[in-house]
Amino acid sequence: MAYTEIDDPSAYFQTAIYTGNGGTQSITFAGNSDLQPDFLWVKGRSVGEGHYIQDSVRGVTKHLHTQNTDVEATDTGVVTALNSDGFALGNEGDVNSNNGTFVAWGWKTGTSFTNDASSTSVGSVDTAGSVNTTAGFSIMKYTGVSGQQTIAHGLGAVPRMIIVKNLDSTETWRVYHHFNTAAKYMKLNTTAAVISDTGSFSNVTPTSSVITMGGDDGTMHANEEMIAYIFAEKKGYSKFGSYLGNGNTNGTFVYLGFKPAFLMVKKTSGTSVWGMYDNKRIGFNEAQGVQHVQRANASAATSADGGDAGGLGGIDFLSNGFKGKLSDANMGASGSTYIYMAFAEQPFVTSTGVPTTGR
Repeated sequence: MAYTEIDDPSAYFQTAIYTGNGGTQSITFAGNSDLQPDFLWVKGRSVGEGHYIQDSVRGVTKHLHTQNTDVEATDTGVVTALNSDGFALGNEGDVNSNNGTFVAWGWKTGTSFTNDASSTSVGSVDTAGSVNTTAGFSIMKYTGVSGQQTIAHGLGAVPRMIIVKNLDSTETWRVYHHFNTAAKYMKLNTTAAVISDTGSFSNVTPTSSVITMGGDDGTMHANEEMIAYIFAEKKGYSKFGSYLGNGNTNGTFVYLGFKPAFLMVKKTSGTSVWGMYDNKRIGFNEAQGVQHVQRANASAATSADGGDAGGLGGIDFLSNGFKGKLSDANMGASGSTYIYMAFAEQPFVTSTGVPTTGR
């Protein structure tokens, strides 16, 4: 029996926490494997500054913010390099203020990908980017064309979650999650519930080769550039699922098949924040679980469980999944539906039969 497709998740995803110095510095990941991040997400913990999204496809000096709809910006003082095992920072206070604390999440793709749709007959719009079929993650950039179109994603597997941003227009971030179906989408920059609208993903389920984008300005606006972060599921490494809240502080247990390193949770059936957790900012389960929550839709500093006016927090990271420890709308309201994306620290059992341990 194969327990996992990836024995060392740190080869493809890692979290780093660091303290700013107000100048320049390089941050090194501490996992078992070196990781050059092709998708880097940086957020201040002690300061209420925005989320910074960089990737190797657009170029390291280009950034986006998940808490708003701003167009792509260029700044040479934010992240200055994506290194062989980490990244380099400039003197921008939003990511490197003196004595400020920060968190960075990094994912690896690494293999260049281009698709000329007219030559390959795969998709109707050209794409170019970077892909890692082992980890099930690709980054694709494309220029929009009017109406419903298809783009190649390079994964050779069916995407389970897709995050898209129009780089040239202040359109909201569009999120496809397979649980919601392609007849709906969510907005990463807001607390809104799932939206029934076929304009973004055309009510056409992605295939192992293409994604169908509708005529919506957020995913396929004529002559405007788009970036898409595309995830397929890999056993023992990543999972994109859903669960029902039970309204109890002994919340719903969600089986992943691995000990999580990163988790993002969002209620679909009503308003809630996009809650982000990782295995580094606390490193152990406290009385109310893993605290120190970031919100992808807000620039607020990190909130600990007891001091969180939004009521979000309290998750146990377990050897084979996670369990919510709050019964509020953001985490575990009775009968409410939640989607999540999760990446592994370790598989529950390696391919050679070695089990992981709990926290």
